Amino acid sequence: MNKKRENPLVSVIIPTFNRGWILKEAIDSVLAQNFEDFELIVIDDGSTDNTPDILNSYKDNIMAFSQNNKGVSASRNRGIALSSGRFIAFLDSDDLWMANKLSTQVDFFNKNHDALICQTDEIWIRNNVRVNPKTRHKKLSGMIFEHSLNLCMVSPSAVMIKRELFDEVGLFDEDLPACEDYDLWLRISCGYPVYLIDTPLIIKRGGHSDQLSRMPLLDKYRIKALNKIIASSLLSEEQYRAAIKTLKEKCAIYANGCLKRGRVDEALFYKTMGDNCGKL
Repeated sequence: MNKKRENPLVSVIIPTFNRGWILKEAIDSVLAQNFEDFELIVIDDGSTDNTPDILNSYKDNIMAFSQNNKGVSASRNRGIALSSGRFIAFLDSDDLWMANKLSTQVDFFNKNHDALICQTDEIWIRNNVRVNPKTRHKKLSGMIFEHSLNLCMVSPSAVMIKRELFDEVGLFDEDLPACEDYDLWLRISCGYPVYLIDTPLIIKRGGHSDQLSRMPLLDKYRIKALNKIIASSLLSEEQYRAAIKTLKEKCAIYANGCLKRGRVDEALFYKTMGDNCGKL
């Protein structure tokens, strides 16, 4: 299952791990696009369920690769390395695309030649029920770095990225078991506008137990990402101050959580980090 489309405009990458119960719907939503100039790469990150059988059923319609379990960042990075499109689009294996998702984003780039990344709006489904995002989750368009510090404001399934942007900012951090997308979006949004197509073209499904966003200690990984971007010298003075402020807040929240759970040494470590961040 490694048939490669000749010179596709868009490379679609689906990372998956033990999502046989839902993976087919994601793949089918890509194959049902009204835009055809794409290749679909699925990276099976060491699944032990029926995922290989599902991928085999698509024969030459997709490119499927398997690897030992290394995490979602390694899966996406391998997909990027194997891809050949000018544009990269990701789809999480529990999400779905509307049929005009790719065509709408390609049209956006055709009309906005300087743009390097755009995302669409989304519909949220939690435990099979549609829910409305809160005001704080509302996506903005343009220079969104400060807006993205507290919460991850970009959805992997919603973005399309020009390949050369990865040469500028790097790939997903494989040392982060979660919040790897938050880390990448910070590196992008501090220097480049992230444009929003204000139309819901993905269905973001949640509530199931294997979601990375349900992983404990998420703020610990956000703190690591914030420390990275603060130390990177990529930020303007205003961005630096905003990042320091957010880091102090997250360290305080995480330290308090550690105290409540009796992890006194860890609480002290993060309290000290928050107290000292930004000091020379």
